[in-house]
Amino acid sequence: MPLIKLYFSPALVLLMVSCLLWQHGKSLTIPRKHLTHQCVLDAAKLLKNITNVLSKDELFRGINCTTQSVELSTTTNTAFLCSPKGLTCSEIPKSEFDRESCLTNIEEDLRQYYKFLATHPEPTLLIELRQFMEDCFPWSLFSELPSAQAAAVRDSTFNERQRLCKVLKGFHVRTITINRAFAYINSFEHNK
Repeated sequence: MPLIKLYFSPALVLLMVSCLLWQHGKSLTIPRKHLTHQCVLDAAKLLKNITNVLSKDELFRGINCTTQSVELSTTTNTAFLCSPKGLTCSEIPKSEFDRESCLTNIEEDLRQYYKFLATHPEPTLLIELRQFMEDCFPWSLFSELPSAQAAAVRDSTFNERQRLCKVLKGFHVRTITINRAFAYINSFEHNK
């Protein structure tokens, strides 16, 4: 009987150690904020959809949207945080890239644009934006956001259409930043 105990003891220890290492390795290989190649493609699709919406004359009745200024969200720092490592074109050289901060700021931008769009008559873009957010940021809870079906389907005033144009132009610029950031993250250049 003592021989059997000696035989099973090393086997049990080996099993326990390998289980612990497997669990530890498993948790390291699946990051909380995983960005798939599909998200890169979906970001490009979102940019194309925003471009298409900006070209809809009926949405901006009486306004030449191309001559309007751009209204960018200033509550986040996405442009700086999502700049590639080693960037030297800004006044402050960027020595590190913080992937988590970049994605968190992108997520916050998307929430702000979603909330804005939910009050305007463009449900198609709102539905596409929500799908993009749910697919590429699955760790976030978007239940506090209004549903895409609750989008305002009503006539809008001149000032509302003008603001929609300006904000959509800002969203267009931000989506270009998002596309560049997603491509950079997906290329794994920031890990070098």
